[in-house]
Amino acid sequence: MPMFDVVLSLVPVFSLIALGAGLRRFSVLTADGWASLERLTYFVLFPPLMFMSIINGSFASDEALWLGLALAGAVVTMAALMLLARPVLAKDGPQFSSVFQAGVRWNGYVALGVAGGLYGDIGIGIAAIGFAVLVPINNVMSVLILSRYAGEKPAPFSRVLRSVATNPLILSTVLAIILVSLGVRVSKPVGDTLNLLGDATVSLGLICVGAALDFSSLRSSKWPLFAGVMLRLVVMPGLTAGLCYTIGLSNMAFQIAMICVAAPVATSAYILARQLGGDSSLMANIITVTTLLSLITIPLTLWLTGSLS
Repeated sequence: MPMFDVVLSLVPVFSLIALGAGLRRFSVLTADGWASLERLTYFVLFPPLMFMSIINGSFASDEALWLGLALAGAVVTMAALMLLARPVLAKDGPQFSSVFQAGVRWNGYVALGVAGGLYGDIGIGIAAIGFAVLVPINNVMSVLILSRYAGEKPAPFSRVLRSVATNPLILSTVLAIILVSLGVRVSKPVGDTLNLLGDATVSLGLICVGAALDFSSLRSSKWPLFAGVMLRLVVMPGLTAGLCYTIGLSNMAFQIAMICVAAPVATSAYILARQLGGDSSLMANIITVTTLLSLITIPLTLWLTGSLS
């Protein structure tokens, strides 16, 4: 894949992130307004995009299934490695919970923006397959780790189960998979309505990413910050490339897998850290640094792994 094409695909992605940062800087919306926009994007616009991408895609294809398997294997392996290395990654539980989220959670809006820029709707559809597999895995693991290490005592299993069962992305992907498996078709008016909602997801999501960047607290927690950035942008892509190569994943599916794991940390990780007692300041720092560095690491990762696909 020509490096120039990858860089060009990143220009609109990071232009919208910069726009979000500028809008936040000039107080176009209040803090509550940005929080409301994040919730609108996550709960109302993202689920239709996921749903229709799977409905219109080829979820049952061997390539899509192998993509999901490779990403799931990479995430589970990364989680196990971080648990083994917990004493050296962070000094306390809240710090570790943020470093853990950095390792396993990536920004879907950035990944979709790059995949769409390179491969159009087909790329978004294949990326949605990866999300369908990873959204439940990532949410379950993140909630479990935060519940175990961030608070004074583990959260009740009922809370973990409820957070997973009510996640809108999980519900939309499971419903789409069931309908595809049963051969049920979505009517054109319903499909057109959901597509219109989904079309706004990536642009608004990227603007929210920019608005969430926090440059004011980058001086604290240097070692956990370094660990989280390296796990997200170096270790995870390397691990995933090895798994994809081992199972024989190739071409577009391989590249989209690498786009996903080379993306910065998801901004939703900050919200989860803040809600469940994690180190939210460290989480914000990791999100900011990985978002800025991914402008370099995404094209570099695709270039380095291009010969393997």
